[in-house]
Amino acid sequence: MSNHCCEAMSSHVNMRCDVHDDPYACPDVLIDYSAECQSYGLIIHDGGTSSITIDFCPWCGRHLAKSRQG
Repeated sequence: MSNHCCEAMSSHVNMRCDVHDDPYACPDVLIDYSAECQSYGLIIHDGGTSSITIDFCPWCGRHLAKSRQG
């Protein structure tokens, strides 16, 4: 498990749904986290697998780690 900026972010990153196998299909899963790139995104629940990259935590306001994506 990775360390995230706050308890709320950790809770949302690690959320698993009992009903939906796909996190993009679950309306309760809000955050997409890529451990490989260390990037965070808000999931767009439109039937696809898109997310909007975020630089600040929606709960505590801290600046999130710079993405390693090049």
